Amino acid sequence: VQLQASGGGLVQAGGSLRLSCAASGRTFSTYAMGWFRQASGKEREFVATISWSGRSTYYADSVKGRFTISRDNAKNTVYLQMNSLKPEDTAVYYCAADRRTYRTGSTAPREYEYWGQGTQVTVSS
Repeated sequence: VQLQASGGGLVQAGGSLRLSCAASGRTFSTYAMGWFRQASGKEREFVATISWSGRSTYYADSVKGRFTISRDNAKNTVYLQMNSLKPEDTAVYYCAADRRTYRTGSTAPREYEYWGQGTQVTVSS
């Protein structure tokens, strides 16, 4: 599975962005997907995950109620809708695909084998 993230940019606090992650490969629909982020000088942290079927999602407390993860298996794409953005959301955002198939998703980066190249999100105050 190869992943290509896009949709990042510069936005004012309170604004919205939608990230997309396009996957190659016919087995995309069998993998749980996750979004992670890494701010400058900090470790990579979990943001959200969605199960292979799309029926289960889970969010970091810091984004719950503001971000929504979704997927369109027909388009081999996972999305992260980000609303009410805050300056502390500034980071490089990465999408990732689970190392095993047919799972609900994980908060741990080590459970993901395939990673996109990252897209920068900058939120100004």
